[in-house]
Amino acid sequence: MERDGDQLSARPALETEGLRFLHVTVGSLLATYGWYIVFCCILLYVVFQKLSTRLRALRQRHLDGAAAALEPDVVVKRQEALAAARLKMQEELNAQVEKHKEKLRQLEEEKRRQKIERWDSVQEGRSYRGNARKPQEEDSPGPSTSSVIPKRKSDKKPLRGGGYNPLSGEGGGACSWRPGRRGPSSGG
Repeated sequence: MERDGDQLSARPALETEGLRFLHVTVGSLLATYGWYIVFCCILLYVVFQKLSTRLRALRQRHLDGAAAALEPDVVVKRQEALAAARLKMQEELNAQVEKHKEKLRQLEEEKRRQKIERWDSVQEGRSYRGNARKPQEEDSPGPSTSSVIPKRKSDKKPLRGGGYNPLSGEGGGACSWRPGRRGPSSGG
């Protein structure tokens, strides 16, 4: 009986020593590298979550692609929708091209008409500039924003004399700038 009691008392001593060793080892490991281990676990968790969502999405796309490849009706509908969209965009582009061509034709016609008017006015011996303005004024009797008549400058005295140059450094009066002294400052 005593042998059994010795064995029982010996086992808990081994277990407590093993637990104590485990406690010291793990405790020192956590004390030394604890934050690194925590950050690595968080990083692994985040990476695992990202990869698992991407893998699910990839599997879903693969399954959808396989299902679409197996169903010819879906493929035909998708191709018809693509063709309709392309046709609509091409029609819009053609309409824009036609509008642009029409604008260019109108501009060319206007330029040609102005050149003819200038030539006629030169042939008659008049200034073509004066005649070029008259038809525009006749076409639009109201005030026109496109034809601006330049105003004559009044005979006012200029603010400064003709010889003033702000970059020369002369004539500035009290507003002249001078660079500071070179060398070390003489403060104490």
